[in-house]
Amino acid sequence: MTSQGMPASGTASQVARPGGTGTMAGRTVSRVGYGAMQLERLSNDRDAAVALLRHAIDLGVDHVDTAQFYGHGFVNDVIREALRPDDDVLVVSKVGAVSVPDGPIPLRLAQRPEDLRAGVEANLAALQVERIDVMNLRRVDSGISVPVPDDQVIDLDDQLAEMIALRDEGKIGAIGLSSVSQDVLRRALPAGIVCVQNVHSLVAREDDDLLRLCTDEQIAWVPYFPLGGALPGLAKVTDEPAVLAAAERLGCTPAQVGLAWLLHRAPNVLLIPGTADAAHLEANLAAGSIVLDEETLAALDAIPTRPFPTLHG
Repeated sequence: MTSQGMPASGTASQVARPGGTGTMAGRTVSRVGYGAMQLERLSNDRDAAVALLRHAIDLGVDHVDTAQFYGHGFVNDVIREALRPDDDVLVVSKVGAVSVPDGPIPLRLAQRPEDLRAGVEANLAALQVERIDVMNLRRVDSGISVPVPDDQVIDLDDQLAEMIALRDEGKIGAIGLSSVSQDVLRRALPAGIVCVQNVHSLVAREDDDLLRLCTDEQIAWVPYFPLGGALPGLAKVTDEPAVLAAAERLGCTPAQVGLAWLLHRAPNVLLIPGTADAAHLEANLAAGSIVLDEETLAALDAIPTRPFPTLHG
C-alpha cells in the first residue's frame, strides 16, 4: 500500500514479465530487464530518471543492472530513490573499476581485493541496503581491450577469495563475472558463479563457446552491448542488411530483431538493454514477444562476427 492507502501503481509481480521468465541466483526474473547505465543521460533531470525506472518496473521489469561508477554515482542514487520494498527487484551491480570523470577513458581499473571490497561498500552505501543481490567481478580477460597497468593484473583466486568473503559476510548475495574467458569461468565455477556478463550480439559472437558452457552449467548469460555500436569501431547490429530485412518483414524495428535474436539463442540468456527514453524502453521490452522463424534465424546466424576494438588511454 502507498502512504495514501491506495495500491501501488504496479509492481513486477503484478504484470507479465517481458520476454517471459529466466533464472538468476535462484530467483525467477524477467528475461528482458533494464540496464541502468543510460540513466546517466538524465543527470540534469533526476525526476525524469526516477520516473523512467519506475515505468520499467511497472511494465514488469524485475532485474536491474547497475554499478557505482555509472554516472559517477548518479545511477545508484536514482535506483535508491525509485525502488520500493515491495517491488521485489533483483539488483545486480559490479566491481572492478571506478569512475574517472575527466579521464580520456572514464573508467579506471580497480582489481585488487581491497578495491573490490571498497567497491561493494560504496554500492551498499549508495543504495542504502545491507546486501547487494548479485555482484559481478568485472575483469578484462575477454572482449573489448583496455590498457591494464601492471598493478591491476590480479590473480583470479585472490579476487574470488575476497568475493566469497563478502558473500559469507552477507554483503553480497551471489557472485557473477564480467568480461571473462572460458578458462577463467571454468576456474571460477567452484565459487558458485550465477551469471556472466560479456560483450555479445549478432555482430560479436566470439564467446559462443562460453555461452554454451554457461547454458550447460545453468549460469545466466547477460550480454552487454547487445546491439553493438556502443563504442567507436564496434559494428552495429542495426546496420546489417539481414537485420533490416527481418525488421521490415516482421513489422518491428531492427533493434528489436537484434534483441529477439539473443533471446532465441538459449533459455539462460537474460537481456539488460538500457535507454533514457520511455518509448525506447517500451520497444526494448516488446522485443521479448517477437518470434523469429527458422528462415529468419538462419539469415541472422549467417551475419559474420566482427573484431572488437582496442581502447587507448
